[in-house]
Parts: sequence; C-alpha cells; structure tokens
Amino acid sequence: MNKKELVEVVSSKAEITKAEAQKVVSAVLDAVTEGLVSDGKVVLPGFGSFEIRSRTARTGRNPRTGEAIKIAATRVPAFKPGKDMKDAVAKKGKK
Repeated sequence: MNKKELVEVVSSKAEITKAEAQKVVSAVLDAVTEGLVSDGKVVLPGFGSFEIRSRTARTGRNPRTGEAIKIAATRVPAFKPGKDMKDAVAKKGKK
C-alpha cells in the first residue's frame, strides 16, 4: 500500500472526502516525524512505536572497486510493531 492507497482507505473508512483524508494522513505523518525529532519516540498503543536508533561509525566497501570507505555514525528511525498488529498479521498469514 502506498500513500495514495492509504488516503483512499482513510477516506472510505472515515467517510470523508479524499482531500480531507489527504490532509489527515499528511498531518499524522508530520506529527510522527516531529515527535521523533523532538522526543526520540512516538508510541501508538496496539499499533506500535517509532523510535530513533543510533548507528555507530563503521568501515564499508565500495562494491564496484572493493575500496574500504568510512561510513559515518548516524541516527535512523525504526519501527517496532505492537501486539495487536503482530497478532493481526500472524492471523492473516494462517490460511
């Protein structure tokens, strides 16, 4: 599912126009991003949690030349699904 499809589902389930659903989806995604930037974690009980994880600096390899390169330390967003989501996905997988 991409963002356009998500907007269509939200529009249908919430019985609102696609334009309104687009605003809602964008607002939620912006709020999650802002929460990660400011607090480092966003928790949505039953759905899951978004958090910032740190990656240490490391040495990698250029796949074309095999040359060793330094990869800088960075912070990346990560998602951990909640129990309800895990159960729903596991249940759907059992056919």
